[in-house]
Amino acid sequence: MPSHDIFAALRTRVVDALAALLPELPPEAFARVLVEPPRDPSHGDMATNGALVVGKAAKQAPPKLAAALAEKLAALPEVESATPAGPGFVNLRLRESFLRAQLPVVLAAAEHYGDGATGTGRRIDVEYVSANPTGPMHVGHCRGAVVGDALANLLAKAGYDVTKEYYVNDAGAQVQALGYAAYWRYLQALGTRMTEEEYAQLVPGGLQYRGEYLIPVGEALRERFGDALAVQDPVHGIGMTGPDHWLATVREFTIARMMEAIKEDLAALGVVQDVFISEAQLVREGKLEQAEALLAAKDLIYRGVLEPPKGKTPEDWEPREQTLFRATQFGDEVDRPLRKSDGSGTYFANDIANHLHKLERGFDELVHVWGADHGGYVKRMQAAVAALSDRRVPLDVVLTQIVHVVKDGQPVRMSKRAGTYITLRDLIEEVGQKMASPREARDAVRFTMLTRKSDAQMEFDLDKVVEQSRDNPVFYVQYAHARCRSVLRQAEDPAPEALAAAPLDALADAAELALIRRLVQWPRTVEAAALAREPHRIAFFLHDLASDFHVLWNRGREDATLRFIRAEEPGATRARLALVAATAMVIRSGLKVMGVTPVEEMR
Repeated sequence: MPSHDIFAALRTRVVDALAALLPELPPEAFARVLVEPPRDPSHGDMATNGALVVGKAAKQAPPKLAAALAEKLAALPEVESATPAGPGFVNLRLRESFLRAQLPVVLAAAEHYGDGATGTGRRIDVEYVSANPTGPMHVGHCRGAVVGDALANLLAKAGYDVTKEYYVNDAGAQVQALGYAAYWRYLQALGTRMTEEEYAQLVPGGLQYRGEYLIPVGEALRERFGDALAVQDPVHGIGMTGPDHWLATVREFTIARMMEAIKEDLAALGVVQDVFISEAQLVREGKLEQAEALLAAKDLIYRGVLEPPKGKTPEDWEPREQTLFRATQFGDEVDRPLRKSDGSGTYFANDIANHLHKLERGFDELVHVWGADHGGYVKRMQAAVAALSDRRVPLDVVLTQIVHVVKDGQPVRMSKRAGTYITLRDLIEEVGQKMASPREARDAVRFTMLTRKSDAQMEFDLDKVVEQSRDNPVFYVQYAHARCRSVLRQAEDPAPEALAAAPLDALADAAELALIRRLVQWPRTVEAAALAREPHRIAFFLHDLASDFHVLWNRGREDATLRFIRAEEPGATRARLALVAATAMVIRSGLKVMGVTPVEEMR
């Protein structure tokens, strides 16, 4: 696949120029050479740090080397000027003819413009959401789902072979508690006279999940099993027998129903994952023991006593011998226990089993999207993956901060259905009340969730997300695409091939060239965002692109000679239609990464 990235192409030119100036240096000396947009656009179209990063190895003063490099780069046919700057940078200004020549490239590639080769030949697993199946999805899960899904799309755009994964936490104490909670709703469906608090007294750890979302599960249990899971009690009518009689059945039934609901919620958000991996299944298959044996064979497991946790006094600490993983050999602060006192695996050990399963499936890279409350868990998990893979497979973790939902300037705190938090479904339905379709609501939610960096807290304003103004980035970007489509429909949708062949010299206004300069940054944006694991960069880019287009649109209103369609100037019209079509294509390409549908016209 040919590269569309002119920044990558110019980097090759820069490295060739440096190699010619410094023939004594090996190729690896140029590994840190970058070509990027300058921080101040007035300095040019591109800037390179080449002289700065190789100056020491070349035993030359970077400013002097930058001057020599600038002289060579200025001779390139695509470069208008090359100017040394600062401690060793070179600013490049590209010829307008070279910039205009990129429009046919965009039109030929269409929505595939920006497809990269960064991940070619590499398989990557992106695990996201992975919520315990103990309740409805909430707004925190919503953000993680959108970030994970957009990141997976972004990595695919960058050339990776991507698997979207959900790890089902269906083992351990939380799903046991879920089984007890669902059984209470089952007893209610049977007509028990037992009160909720009486039942809670009978349950280990009390009744943890009291949301109304389990009422349909209890009714479904009654329809499936009748009263076979309970007995008549003279005091309470229908009462509970020992959990050995029913707990496993109720737990498995409830997990299945909750996962159905979770998948429905995710589908409403436009998220469809490729695989769902069961923690309980991995435990049954002996993956924990396999992982432990693999680590033991590498002498990475031992019996020992950990130091007291930080903040504990000796009186609070009971030292005991445990099975420990040598996590400190791989960058963690302390070694980590793998077995509880009863011999069962720790939460961490089960996660090691999960990652062994990923490695056995042949992934070259692993990515997780976690809530920020799991930040302290990152180093130990990265240590485990490094140990299991002999440091071959990297694990990147993207953390998402909490979301505060606001309406009428006031925080929205809880859901009627869940009882303690705002559900994902409530959020989409609330947005959908002012939208024409569920798709529009989904798109608005997804786009908004990507308007902040994932590790920054965000305020989701229910009023702002449906507002039709430039202050709403969802509307602003969609409006730009709708305007593009309006122009092209007015011109009877000319074929991209015909527009690609149009003479482009008429595109000489500063606003037209600014828009082209933005368009040609798209391939580099895709690559940089994918490598940084930052899908929010796509939303930022689209907002900037939309801004450039709206500026050009308004220029045409002020100056009739800059209007897109002028019957008396067919050549200029075709050139401007080429620019409009290319803009629409790049907006669609970016929205596809975000999982958002472009609109043809605004209501």
